[in-house]
Amino acid sequence: MAENKNVGLLKTVLIIYAIVCIVYGIGYLFVPATLVEMAGETPVFNGWLRWSGGVLIALGFGAILVYLDPKNQGIFVTTIFTGCMLCGLGLLWALLELPEGSNTWFTALPMIIVFVLAILLWLSRVKAKEILYPKKE
Repeated sequence: MAENKNVGLLKTVLIIYAIVCIVYGIGYLFVPATLVEMAGETPVFNGWLRWSGGVLIALGFGAILVYLDPKNQGIFVTTIFTGCMLCGLGLLWALLELPEGSNTWFTALPMIIVFVLAILLWLSRVKAKEILYPKKE
């Protein structure tokens, strides 16, 4: 029973992470020019953005698979935590160098989302350590 309580936060965060990844992934894979325009920038070659959409969708599906069976999946959770931290730092850097005329919210909102996800992933990773990294007998 205690095992279920330890995994509850992890599973909730994994579903939120999966939704965020899949939504952004679909946007970058299928309508990257629209996202660039929403950010207040001029369109760029879509190939530079479409690949990231595919990676985000794959990470979202990976999070769903870990949600279904989190046992021994500590490496994946640590990897997506690291990805969220690096993404947040990259967006913070972009926010600090935001060109005039760009929409600040388009950079600030995902930055806040990924930093919050990183914190929640770290906390849930610590709480569910026995499930994610079970001791070998």
